[in-house]
Amino acid sequence: MTSEEILTPLRRGRLYWHTALTLAVLVAVALLARRHWPVLETGAIRLAVADQGWLLVAASATLLTWPSSALAQQGAVPRRLPPGPLVAGQFAASAANQVLPAGLGGVAVNLRFLIRRGISLGDAATAVAVKGTAGGIARGVLIVGLFAASPGVLHLPHVNGEFVAAVSAAATLVVLVLAGPLRPRCRQALAAVRAYVGTVHARPGRAVALWGGSLAFVVLHCAVLIAVTRAVAMPLAPARVALLYLAASSAAALLPTPGGLGSLDAVLAFALTTTGATATAAASAVLGYRLLTVWLPLIPGLGVLAVLVRRRAL
Repeated sequence: MTSEEILTPLRRGRLYWHTALTLAVLVAVALLARRHWPVLETGAIRLAVADQGWLLVAASATLLTWPSSALAQQGAVPRRLPPGPLVAGQFAASAANQVLPAGLGGVAVNLRFLIRRGISLGDAATAVAVKGTAGGIARGVLIVGLFAASPGVLHLPHVNGEFVAAVSAAATLVVLVLAGPLRPRCRQALAAVRAYVGTVHARPGRAVALWGGSLAFVVLHCAVLIAVTRAVAMPLAPARVALLYLAASSAAALLPTPGGLGSLDAVLAFALTTTGATATAAASAVLGYRLLTVWLPLIPGLGVLAVLVRRRAL
């Protein structure tokens, strides 16, 4: 299957709009970084002299995120997938996510991987969607649990009446459209997805892999940031750091930059500083987290992606 065939179900036409928005966000972030360059420079220096033991813990947690992602993807597919290529595919997908906005790179890589294993396009798309949904649910459960355990960390924003009215009108419009001309197609699609999910959960091992891998992936990313905050001597409780990371990454997902570049950095640094961390410590923590999860794996990940494509594994 060619790249054209892969991108078509992903509504490739939207890619141009996502790219334009990405460039706008990156320009804004670059201007913000220039304005606060002294803080970033000091944060980088602080990271360079951070506790090496905690940085090693953070690096180890980072390495475990890709097997966890592979476990979740295996759980979303009824048939058995080859473990080695599956982990390599997740590593390549994480690198592709840093190139294309809104996770399109990772989705495309996973689709190609599953299709190469003889899975139909429809089932492959459903499997990727099931994995993403499980990850979102796992993230939501963690946020609720940590929010209950750490009251006062997050403050819900004030919502005015105009915003509620606009959201209600949009929701009503969506419901009317789905209940009207699109109702037969929606019912057919939901029936197919329900049958697929039932097939996956009929096998306990697959269900455990899906939910366990999804939860482990989110927890490990929290652990990376927690370990980095410990390395730079940031005086915040681990549960609070984890909750701030989950909230910040969820908010940053609203801006479809590649890998949350710029959006996650700014939101996470702001969240850390508003709960007691200094600007320098927050900059060090964010730089360390992004270095381990994005920048250091990026070139090797793109290399693995190229090898998998050359070997027609993707």
